[in-house]
Amino acid sequence: MSQPAEQFKKLIAHCKEYGFIYPSSEIYDGLSAVYDYGPNGVELKNAIKEYWWKAMVQLHENIVGIDAAIFMHPKTWKASGHVDAFNDPLIDNKDSKRRYRADQLIEAYMEKLQAKIDKEVARAAKRFGEAFDRDKFVAESPRVAKYAGQLEAVRQRLAKAMSAGDLAELKAMIEEYAIADPETGSRNWTDVRQFNLMFSTQLGAIAGEEGKLYLRPETAQGIFVNFLNVQKTTRQKIPFGIAQIGKAFRNEIVARQFIFRMREFEQMEMQFFVRPGTEMEWYEYWKEHRMKWHLALGTPPEKLRFHDHDNLAHYANAAVDIEFAFPFGFRELEGIHSRTDFDLRNHQELSGKKLQYFDPELQQSYVPYVVETSIGCDRMFLAVMSHALVEEQVPGQDHTRELLKLHPALAPVKCAVLPLKRNDDQLVARARQIFDTLKYHFNCQYDDTGSIGKLYRRQDAIGTPYCITVDYDTLEDGTVTIRERDTLQQERVPVERVAQIVQERVRMESLLRRL
Repeated sequence: MSQPAEQFKKLIAHCKEYGFIYPSSEIYDGLSAVYDYGPNGVELKNAIKEYWWKAMVQLHENIVGIDAAIFMHPKTWKASGHVDAFNDPLIDNKDSKRRYRADQLIEAYMEKLQAKIDKEVARAAKRFGEAFDRDKFVAESPRVAKYAGQLEAVRQRLAKAMSAGDLAELKAMIEEYAIADPETGSRNWTDVRQFNLMFSTQLGAIAGEEGKLYLRPETAQGIFVNFLNVQKTTRQKIPFGIAQIGKAFRNEIVARQFIFRMREFEQMEMQFFVRPGTEMEWYEYWKEHRMKWHLALGTPPEKLRFHDHDNLAHYANAAVDIEFAFPFGFRELEGIHSRTDFDLRNHQELSGKKLQYFDPELQQSYVPYVVETSIGCDRMFLAVMSHALVEEQVPGQDHTRELLKLHPALAPVKCAVLPLKRNDDQLVARARQIFDTLKYHFNCQYDDTGSIGKLYRRQDAIGTPYCITVDYDTLEDGTVTIRERDTLQQERVPVERVAQIVQERVRMESLLRRL
């Protein structure tokens, strides 16, 4: 097993062992691509949502929030294009009976070509050492040029086929490139066909098309249909935004890679309404602003990158992804899209209700253009965990420790109160007293179920930034030891100062001020 695959396997095991994520309905052997967040997982997820909400709504005078219903009138999804165009190209392997997305099979082939390029570069770097000039080698190497040419040709061909909805071309590419079932190696494929991703249900006891409802595949449409309600009640002037956090549902053909691709997931979306003709200025603004949001968490810049879309969605005139280096490679974490006036204009036409804004500066009404930022909360959770989980040598010791280097503002537990000995009634009573005081300030945990060393390791593993050790000196002089998770440094402070010290170091403000 490759090192990234082994790291990903450890991450999944860590999430279950320490109460971050469990397989849903596990006692019934689980449900494919559905997961439950455990005690520590829900705290971390709520902290991520709080960071996004405060950065988006609290820090912007012209952005407000809503919480729209999951069920919407079925015409909503006709107007948005989801009924007709929200499809993925599906292909089955006749031998293995496994189902795949045709475009993802081709993308995996492209990744293999990129891996060949990377392998050639790595070999050259090893051969030439410090004298190696990567750009020069890539430009002059015939082998790299060959692979790069093949990669670009496949990329352009795939983008053209996806834009045109050419299913026969996708099948032709899979056959021409001899793409096999990744699980079995079989190349016995069916034709490619479209598969709509929306889950449908019925309204009450009404059967048939007239009672058909959909579980929303995105949260954005709840914002669009409420555009005028929000604008009028908040008296916002363009440009302004509407933010929302909520569940969405997609009947994914292939849902895999843990919580990266699920059928039930949570989105954090903001639709920013702008004057037509200014959308590209705001598009660039939100690209920069959203990247800064990710970097503020301490994520290394080399783990994040922009990737422009080759195949634009039906509603967009520009689109870019912020990709993160997950253990299984760079994948989409957040999308920034210029949606034009597609959504509002379509809702206006189908509903017969005007969705226009009167601009007092221009003295005219128009349908606003929209710039969207959309990030999956679950994917952000996975990115945070992927970067934070590390194993390191304990200084001065012959063993390693596993810890989550989460930003203190995101940590599920902000501090833990630990008595030095669990069988000493005085220490336990004093530690309990300190815990009962601190729990009013932040999420705090009391633990006396092991030796102090084991208690430290347990807190390291869930990302607790500070441990408060109550010992015999505490009984004498009223001081405790604060242990810092990452540096292992310890400082002696009076009990009365603990709440203030920890609060200053874990509050969300420290993150927000970096934006």
